Amino acid sequence: MKKYFLPLSAIILMLALACGSCRHGKSRRHNRDGDKLLNGSLNHHSNLPFDSNQVTLFYHAYPALNKYREDVREVYRQHHFTQIWYDKKGVVEFGQILYDKVRGLNTEGVSSKFPCQDQVAGIFENEKENTLSPTRTDLMLTNLYLFYAEKVYRGLDDTTTTNLGWLMPRKELSYTALLDSVISDPAMLTRNDSLLFGQYYKLREVLKRYREIEKKGGWNTIDPDPKLKSYKPGDTAKAILQIRERLFITGDIKQNNGSRQYDQELAEGVRRYQLRNGYNADKSISPKHIREMNIPIGERIKKIIVNMERCRWISPEIVRSKTYIVVNIPSYKLNLYRDGKNEFESRVIVGQNVTKTVIFSGMLSHIVFSPYWNLPQSIINKDVKPGMAKHKNYLETHNMEWNNGQVRQKPGKNNSLGLVKFIFPNADDIYIHDTPAKSLFANERRAFSHGCIRVARPKDFAVEILKNDPAWTSGKINAAMHAGKESTCLVKPKIPVYIGYLTAWVDQQGVINFYDDIYNRDESLAELLIGGK
Repeated sequence: MKKYFLPLSAIILMLALACGSCRHGKSRRHNRDGDKLLNGSLNHHSNLPFDSNQVTLFYHAYPALNKYREDVREVYRQHHFTQIWYDKKGVVEFGQILYDKVRGLNTEGVSSKFPCQDQVAGIFENEKENTLSPTRTDLMLTNLYLFYAEKVYRGLDDTTTTNLGWLMPRKELSYTALLDSVISDPAMLTRNDSLLFGQYYKLREVLKRYREIEKKGGWNTIDPDPKLKSYKPGDTAKAILQIRERLFITGDIKQNNGSRQYDQELAEGVRRYQLRNGYNADKSISPKHIREMNIPIGERIKKIIVNMERCRWISPEIVRSKTYIVVNIPSYKLNLYRDGKNEFESRVIVGQNVTKTVIFSGMLSHIVFSPYWNLPQSIINKDVKPGMAKHKNYLETHNMEWNNGQVRQKPGKNNSLGLVKFIFPNADDIYIHDTPAKSLFANERRAFSHGCIRVARPKDFAVEILKNDPAWTSGKINAAMHAGKESTCLVKPKIPVYIGYLTAWVDQQGVINFYDDIYNRDESLAELLIGGK
């Protein structure tokens, strides 16, 4: 870098002095909730003030950055319109760190470029001239910082994510407090668990690994014998060698012995591959598995980038709850975490494409045992009324009755909600419940419901939720489920429930899992991300 810098030790010392001097004046307070997570030292490298009108003049000169105008004003208002990045000795060292991070944005799954790349390059690169004044240098770097924070920490704006069907609350972010924090601790630019959901960093590591595979040529297409329905242990074929090569590249097998025979080592690798791609594990390799293996690595990289973006929208605070429940729609799984550990897991059934399960969060407040099912008016009109017209005993046959002008199904083992439902009140009237149609859980793809979530292990789920409530033993829960009479149990304290949509997920062992994009959401998001849009 061609400018003079303050030594890092001097920066730390001046930050410490600045923090000490603040005690004699009025304490500063930020109004955004995100500041509670970002308690950094205020950044006063110098007392070089500038006229606030320079902000307006700057954006007249660089209108491409105008979207950051109000946030820039807020940053400098909090710093009393003194220069942040530039002092009498030159640009502070953190400026170079930020510049290098922006140049390496592709490692964060971001393809955008800073609109004034040439101007900011003039600040740092010897072969280019810095034509900016000290004040405009400072303003340019603040815009560079806001660009980086937006792309890496915030992601797409709230309106766009809502239009994409993401109704889970977005995290709060204070650019001013974040700037103060990262200047005092530049390592936060590499990893900041206060701002980004931990899954983001796991996906970032896998992105790096898959891009390295792509540089080496990716993987070749597997050409199976079209006459064979599947390959089984003991079979020998050229395609088996190709499958072995493919699974070695992605780490599903540790070595490639070059054999064309379907041996035990390959069988274990196939099993691992099937599980991490949402299939039921067995020893056969069918055409559907091979089609999955033949997905180009570029498409896998795109899927990772899309899910890194979704992780930007998720508040890291969710994993700090003592107990919380997560349903990931594409994986068809429900997990209950307690004290950071995965205490319960179950297969689930989610909404069909025409009746999608909504992405949102709520608070589990009560459990209803032996529930009634109040039929939606659409089902009454479509099924019940025509049924009653054909069969006078239709309601009795289906264990239904009229109730205040509506139809409801009585409690019992054949009730469409099963023997228990789990309520987290919401505008879409979505809840988790049991079902009498147990056989559906054996399917690999389980999008069958009208929007609610059916759980395969309802009793075990209730026991896990109420394990710390002595009034609700396993025996009492079982009795309530089979009582044939509706009863309600309050959940205290309430438990956060998060219904999300992630088609790529890295597990605790660092293994990447890919899931079908069952609601066709990935491509529209990728179109917004790829190419810097």
